[in-house]
Amino acid sequence: MTNFLTIDFPAILVAILTATTCGLLGNFLVLRRQALIGDAISHVALPGIVIGFLITGTVATLPLMLGAMGAAVISVGLIETIRRVGGLESGAAIGVVFTAMFAAGIVLLEQTDASNAHIDAEHALYGNLESTLWLGLSSWTDLLTKDAYASMPRELGTIIGVTLAISFLIVTFFKELKITTFDPGLATSLGLPVRTISNVLIILVAVAAVAAFDAVGSILVIAMFICPAATARMLTDNLARQLWLSVAVGTVASIGGYILAAFGPQAFGSQKALSAAGMIAVIAGLLQLFTMIAAPRYGILTRFIRYGRNKKHF
Repeated sequence: MTNFLTIDFPAILVAILTATTCGLLGNFLVLRRQALIGDAISHVALPGIVIGFLITGTVATLPLMLGAMGAAVISVGLIETIRRVGGLESGAAIGVVFTAMFAAGIVLLEQTDASNAHIDAEHALYGNLESTLWLGLSSWTDLLTKDAYASMPRELGTIIGVTLAISFLIVTFFKELKITTFDPGLATSLGLPVRTISNVLIILVAVAAVAAFDAVGSILVIAMFICPAATARMLTDNLARQLWLSVAVGTVASIGGYILAAFGPQAFGSQKALSAAGMIAVIAGLLQLFTMIAAPRYGILTRFIRYGRNKKHF
């Protein structure tokens, strides 16, 4: 129990909270057909994080988050400039910017002291979920004591705060987010600041990506922005229900992926473990594949059966 509470419990909790905060925002990105934005933000955050560390000399959350948000703002400006000057469509412009800025971040890592401060290329991709340790826990009752939270991992405290803040904002401004997502023209006619809401959404995506980046890496961040939301979209046409379903899908992927990564190889006699972040992303992708095939209304199999019945009836 002590090993589970110290090693596995905080890692699973970080994974679930990452899936929750990224999945909630991912619903609006998917519905707005901006899913690539989450991919781009998770990549462009790297040079901002490195520069934030180089300026302050610390890996504290605030300077790294400010650096990443600054990089996100610069990337948005670059994307718009390339799109207008180069005549490229938005997807191509995003691809150019996020690959170039991620490569710049890797170069900065290799050429500065940042690589010696728990930040490196492998860490940027796969995160460090397995080393999220909550020391001092020996039983569940310890969670009821104040001393236990004094030793809470920094990554866990950060993602808890970000998840609560983003959940609050989505609940508070749900109506505005909904109307600007489905009918921007109507939102404009009603006097809603459509562009401002879109920009704030991108900022929240950047905050969520940076909060999760240190623990889980860019691969899992990208997966959680897209897979839970896309999976939930296959299961319902109701936005509120879709948000809840995306959280459920992310939770299942987080728990199942971590358990398979940590304990799955032992079933085959191996003493090693797999990458938790990578396995969670795999499970999220498999859940998406399953719903694409067997979703009650939009699944391939369901549509095939419905087509056969309609053809026979006709």
